[in-house]
Amino acid sequence: MSLAKAAQRYVENLEHELQRVKGSLRRQGFSYSSEERILSKYVAQLLPQDHSRTVVDIGAGNGVRWSNTYSLFQKGWKGVGIEADGEKFSRLDAGVQESSPGSCLSLHCQPGNIVPLLKSLSVESGFSVLSLDIDGNDYWVLKAVLSEFRPALIVTEINEKIPPPLRFLCKYTPDSRLRHHFYGYSIAVLEDLCEEHHYGLLELEYNNAFIAPRESAQAHFVDAVSAYSRGYRDRPDRKERFASNRDMETLHSLSPNQGTEFLREFYAKELGKYYLAADRDSLAKQLDGKDGYGQTQ
Repeated sequence: MSLAKAAQRYVENLEHELQRVKGSLRRQGFSYSSEERILSKYVAQLLPQDHSRTVVDIGAGNGVRWSNTYSLFQKGWKGVGIEADGEKFSRLDAGVQESSPGSCLSLHCQPGNIVPLLKSLSVESGFSVLSLDIDGNDYWVLKAVLSEFRPALIVTEINEKIPPPLRFLCKYTPDSRLRHHFYGYSIAVLEDLCEEHHYGLLELEYNNAFIAPRESAQAHFVDAVSAYSRGYRDRPDRKERFASNRDMETLHSLSPNQGTEFLREFYAKELGKYYLAADRDSLAKQLDGKDGYGQTQ
């Protein structure tokens, strides 16, 4: 290894260690907002003591910075961290191996490979926690997971800019990449997916939604409108924290039909790459006959 690469590796290791120290001192923990604290609350409330302690983190980053699951791995939970970015993965692998009996994989998760992958790793069908944040095909990957698995708790990123009842969903693309406000799916689409698989919304923490199976006896479920209002729209620090969303702020004052027209114009360069509807039935018609990739069967 050259001196320059050795120096770079030293700096990366130091930065990684600093992230661990900072995360351990923050009230929110290692996650971006309070996702870690909220997840711990629901683990205590909804998971029986004899439930497996298995976590699957898809889009795990470097395993520490803004991680929803690092504290679980620190507690000895088993599971898998999956990250497509090679540089982030190198730090993820080192961190997980140090803290728990977890596995790490560098992989672009797709709806076609996620179920075979989890089965090959012997992840139990009713594993404990799924964290999903891949800035693109999140909906399609989650839909695939729910077709074969039933996680007890799920935290998944949504596109917080788009309020209910608007339904917005990026079409599946193998090489999906984050663009300006164009990614993922809205909370109303997540609510529809929850109903399809008998899950319910627990709460929203800015742009991360928490859901659980409807059979969870201790769970208190809310509708998408309430979750969105409490968890994003009415938060007093929202405009400061999400200052980059100001160009979509007008959506909060538009009717559903006006909102769809606004988004069609806003996403003009992305024509044909998304589904958009003002209500559930309209979106259902667009998705009717589509497979797990959003393709016509």
